[in-house]
Amino acid sequence: MTGRLLVVAPSWVGDAILSEPLIALLREPFGDPNIDVLAPPWCGPVYARMRGVARVIDNPLPHGALDLAARRAVAARLRTAGYRRALVLPNSWKSALIPWLAGIPQRTGYRGEFRYLLLNDARKLDARAMPRLVDRFAALAGNRGVRVPTPPAPVLVPDAANRTAAVEALHLRTTAPVAVLCPGAEYGPAKRWPPGHFAALAKRLLADGFQVWIIGSPNDKDAAAEVLRRLGAIPDERRLRDLTGRTDLGTAIDLLSLARVVVSNDSGLMHAAAAVGAPLVALFGSSSPAYTPPLAASARIARIDIACSPCFKRECPLGHLRCLTDLAPATVYDLARAAAADAAPAP
Repeated sequence: MTGRLLVVAPSWVGDAILSEPLIALLREPFGDPNIDVLAPPWCGPVYARMRGVARVIDNPLPHGALDLAARRAVAARLRTAGYRRALVLPNSWKSALIPWLAGIPQRTGYRGEFRYLLLNDARKLDARAMPRLVDRFAALAGNRGVRVPTPPAPVLVPDAANRTAAVEALHLRTTAPVAVLCPGAEYGPAKRWPPGHFAALAKRLLADGFQVWIIGSPNDKDAAAEVLRRLGAIPDERRLRDLTGRTDLGTAIDLLSLARVVVSNDSGLMHAAAAVGAPLVALFGSSSPAYTPPLAASARIARIDIACSPCFKRECPLGHLRCLTDLAPATVYDLARAAAADAAPAP
């Protein structure tokens, strides 16, 4: 055994999933899990589905809050665990405070926000050499100056028992192929394909014999409702299910593993679909697949070349959102059908 490790998790679900290859490089392959993760509550279900994670510790501090007393209290609980090393994935000064207060001997992370006193293994980030976030995380696994190999794709292990219970509780049918649509994106509207486009895609998939499940958080309910409004009445409404807000994140991840194809905006659910091996079409507008691409070999990228994209803004600064409105439903449909066909079981 190499001693216990603590990973301080990022705040975004997608970034948390992209940290799984780091966990894979760190985990003890022949003994008990040796990695604990300090994560915000909404990322806990992600780490609960990673091999090698012994314990997910709730980080109760909201993003951006200092609350030094609360950080001291968390650090006091961690101090008794005997961690030999902490890996701090967020780049903020505050995220490095708890491992320092806990007295963890080696504290690894990238330089930034005057963290020199808090990190005693501060690395310089070469963004040009490592444009992808997954590579930046994975590079922290090794010692300073030691090259880490190209990381494997993230893998999440669905909870099969929870998946079965959710299918029964939600009265879902799995006799016909399932297409999952994820019309939300927590970051902002510049990442969201228009609801009318999702509706046009759903109509064609339903006509092809798919069931369509719409999956997302409670914050995605308005987006899902607009998709349904644009879609209108369909002959068999049992084949169209709006599950937004009806599952927790862990259950959503488990249900994604049942899909013949997933079509998703650039979001945490996009990375979750790739990590459970679901055939995927990933929609990119204001963001870039060069930075946070879905890493499954079967994933297909849907985007158009336009001078102002990627801008990485939450809302379109030019007001037209052409990076997504000009991405035609027919184009995405063709990609979805190809992804589903590749995943179809052999006759």
